[in-house]
Amino acid sequence: MIDRYTLPEMAALFTDHARYTTWVRVEILASEAQADLGHVPRQAVTDMRRAPVPDPARVAEIERERDHEVLSFLAAYCEHIPAASARWVHHGMTSYDLVDTALGHTLAAATDLLTAAATRLRRVLTTRALEHFDTVMVGRTHGVHAEPTTFGHKLAGHAFGIDRCLHRLAAARDAVAVGTVSGSVGTYALIDPRVEEHVCAALGLAAEPAPSQVVARDRHAQLLQAVATLGACVEQIALEMRLLQRTEVREVEETRTGAYQGSSAMPHKRNPTTSERLCGLARLLRGYADTALENVALWHERDLAHQSVERVILPDSLSVGHYQATKAADLIASLHVDTGRMRAHLDNTDGLLYSSSVLAELLGNGTEREHAYRSVQAAALHTVTTGEHFGAALAAQGIHPATALAPERFLTRHDVIRTRLEKLHERQD
Repeated sequence: MIDRYTLPEMAALFTDHARYTTWVRVEILASEAQADLGHVPRQAVTDMRRAPVPDPARVAEIERERDHEVLSFLAAYCEHIPAASARWVHHGMTSYDLVDTALGHTLAAATDLLTAAATRLRRVLTTRALEHFDTVMVGRTHGVHAEPTTFGHKLAGHAFGIDRCLHRLAAARDAVAVGTVSGSVGTYALIDPRVEEHVCAALGLAAEPAPSQVVARDRHAQLLQAVATLGACVEQIALEMRLLQRTEVREVEETRTGAYQGSSAMPHKRNPTTSERLCGLARLLRGYADTALENVALWHERDLAHQSVERVILPDSLSVGHYQATKAADLIASLHVDTGRMRAHLDNTDGLLYSSSVLAELLGNGTEREHAYRSVQAAALHTVTTGEHFGAALAAQGIHPATALAPERFLTRHDVIRTRLEKLHERQD
């Protein structure tokens, strides 16, 4: 986890102390259930509750001798538990009963933080989309002027994209909020399934239905795919803002502080640095998602090839995704929108943006399609090469549109999208 791209609330979930705190909780919950079944003395549970969470430095010190983090954690934990009770710690369990169950709890909490950030982003997008729903501007396809649209319509598309991402995150959270306390190779040979039921219920987890010894890694892959897809949707937003900030376009601009300096050599520069950063982070998320797929296939009931990878990709993916969604919401919330320049770009096209409506009118009046298309195209080419207004060029072709060449004629049915947007904006989930 890189501090520059990690927010404090997410970082707190993935510290060594936080992990060991959750491990202690799993051990105590398992021992509580064992005591209820008469398999562990109740005094052992009492002594376990009194013991502090092991110091990560002490666990690391022991691990240098034992080369096994779970055994080192248990040794450090049991240093503060009377020997008669310490022998009951981890009773009937294997390492990944502890590790994967705690991991499921942590991933669920991290996904909740990411979901909250994405929900805020959706809200910011719907708010600003409604604010600018009637702000007309040039619509572009292939990077070239197409037909009029509105800035609100543009943002609405992004809002619905983030909404779809939230549905994916909800499904992925369900997938990873899973634990297992089933013993070696997952057969419950040395531990009662009721222990697992107690532990998972207390942690808000489902139980892996057919554990091998570990929780299935397709679950984690599903989560990182959802995070990467959210990242791609944020990238789409940020890329649009980058394109609209180009000097020759300049229809929007990121908010700048008084301390802003865009270039070490060119004081005039106003670079879209936040948007660029968001685009770059999406590349990382796609890489993490691809790596998570490599972790799905394990040898037989388990191997350890996934462990080292997960120490990197799980906290990094969630922290980067959380940072990206948070900063995207900040970007859109404070974005300066130059409505005058948007309108000027429409007017500076000399009417060319209205060629499709002229064509539709000719076809509606019975003109043969190929002839109509070629006539309008010839008028458009004349405007491009001479600078003469499209209306005059059409008149030279003998074409006199019955309606004005204006953006409003393209937006007569636009309210159907506004209605859908308002429903999305009203949602509170």
